[in-house]
Amino acid sequence: MTTSTRRYAIAAVTVAAVGLTAIYAVTRTGGVDQFAACRTTAIVGGPGAIGGPFTLTDENGRKVTEKDVLTEPSLVYFGYTFCPDVCRADTARNAETTDALEEMGHLVQPVFISVDPARDTPEVLKEWTDYIHPRLIGLTGTPEEIAAVTKTYKTYFKTPDDKADPYYLVDHMTQTYLMLPGEGFVEFFDRETDPETMASRVACFLDAAAGQN
Repeated sequence: MTTSTRRYAIAAVTVAAVGLTAIYAVTRTGGVDQFAACRTTAIVGGPGAIGGPFTLTDENGRKVTEKDVLTEPSLVYFGYTFCPDVCRADTARNAETTDALEEMGHLVQPVFISVDPARDTPEVLKEWTDYIHPRLIGLTGTPEEIAAVTKTYKTYFKTPDDKADPYYLVDHMTQTYLMLPGEGFVEFFDRETDPETMASRVACFLDAAAGQN
């Protein structure tokens, strides 16, 4: 199996694992999924299967936890700033979705978590995220912290063992996670979802959450 083929095979297995564990249809408040009308899959898993506590460093060099970052509805994406095309396109899509939702009266927080901490220092992240969107939060950390948060979010990344080439690429998954305060993970979006569709789907979740308050 070639490196490229093996990479896609691993990613495909990981995608399947996320699909089997990520989407849940029973809320903590007793048997009825308040978001049922918003979901695009009917796969049942368990509440809390995706996401959880983390400690990382933000683009200003401050240690933060999920309690500092995920204080409002958030679109969380894992990538890296040296990514030649995919990460830029996906993060720009999330920025467009953020603006579209604001026009609809919904405020969401875009979040970018680096899977390349060796190169993505806070300074590098700050320049990159400020260029993409003024509210985009960039997070990095130690290799151990990044490994821990990616495990928590059931996502995959792989850096090359030999980093002698300064332009090395990082294999990673490209889902964007919708996290809601008080609910945690509720849905993810693949990279084929356009900004308008994504904004509409996110708004459905936000309206449903507001209806329960």
